[in-house]
Amino acid sequence: MNIGHHNTDEKVFIIAELSANHNGSLDTALKTITAMKESGADAIKLQTYTPDTITLDCDSELFTISQGTLWDKRKFYDLYEEAMTPWEWHPILFNHAKSLGMEAFSSPFDPSAVDFLSDLEVPAYKIASFEITDIPLIEYTAAKGKPIIISTGIATLSDIEEALDACRRMGNDQITLLKCTSAYPAALEEMNLLTIADMVERFGVNVGLSDHTMSLSAPVAAVALGARVIEKHFILDRDMGGADSVFSLEPHEFKMMVDAVRDTEKLLGRVTYDLSEKSLTSREFSRSLFIAEDVKAGEMITTSNVRSVRPGFGLAPKYLTEILGKSFRSDASKGTPLSWEYIG
Repeated sequence: MNIGHHNTDEKVFIIAELSANHNGSLDTALKTITAMKESGADAIKLQTYTPDTITLDCDSELFTISQGTLWDKRKFYDLYEEAMTPWEWHPILFNHAKSLGMEAFSSPFDPSAVDFLSDLEVPAYKIASFEITDIPLIEYTAAKGKPIIISTGIATLSDIEEALDACRRMGNDQITLLKCTSAYPAALEEMNLLTIADMVERFGVNVGLSDHTMSLSAPVAAVALGARVIEKHFILDRDMGGADSVFSLEPHEFKMMVDAVRDTEKLLGRVTYDLSEKSLTSREFSRSLFIAEDVKAGEMITTSNVRSVRPGFGLAPKYLTEILGKSFRSDASKGTPLSWEYIG
């Protein structure tokens, strides 16, 4: 699948998530994007909302977080007001990313954000985990005809199926599902990455990983299981603090992750039983049949005078039982590779 200039079938698409890690500073956001590029990210992703487009300014306990998260006791409205990326920054940040050769897109949280991003000609849209049940939003987004990436962090099997159906009703089959665990940070035991291979087979779409662990191993394992997209939160320095800081990678960590993913791609290669040029050369170190002591013409071949040893310049060892008891056709010295011409 193509996302902008990137073909995910040819190379894993690595997304650096800015989220709230600008801490309200445009300069920090711009410096973060530069660091993302230097760390090997293919794309930057923002989140496009205002507190009023994502929740209500309400004092009811229902609008206060109380689920054992990093943000407990905070009102949704206040958290989103702090964490939002101002909409007027979007074109500045996107243009900066594009100047560095990166793709730039965002997660819309309501139709007005979808339209805003459409005007900015984003190459794709991302549906966040908590929006996967908002079928009207998914339909509206998918109708734009751009690739749509959907996180599945809170989704049941039926939620995923409904989201896929919503995209396809709009004539959009450019879909990537991201295996995701909506815990911040996520525990390794809760990741269940084997689901990635099942998602590829079950849904027949591009699959990736939105990773909230602090492990560099999760993306590597995901790619080995078939993930073609990796999304990870990025921050210049966790000591900056902020809403998402504790589950975000610093530049050197992100680069280590990217390098590990790229190494994994090389390791996976393709399905083939052909030998590389180096492997073909290495076959010289395999075992073969050699004359193990000086012999005379007419002498019987035994396990004493013919042995399977390294290197591999003689007959294959599989012929040993076939030639035992036959005679040498000519004299030969110890260390001679055995060939049919010596066998009577």
